[in-house]
Amino acid sequence: MNRTLTAAVHQEEDWYVARCLELDVASQGHSLEEALTNLREAVELYLEQTSQPEIEATPFVTSFQVASAA
Repeated sequence: MNRTLTAAVHQEEDWYVARCLELDVASQGHSLEEALTNLREAVELYLEQTSQPEIEATPFVTSFQVASAA
């Protein structure tokens, strides 16, 4: 059975850090694609090793603007 999960990705210097928003799992890679591939593998391993994983509801993710002092 396939399940769709959500990843948030940000860049830290030479690394892309990918975090699953529904689970407490993260990974990284030198490219966006590598980070997401590594996250997928980490989530699959986590789900295999956890008998009853706590999968949170997918959060509502949006953007917003703030006034800048500069």
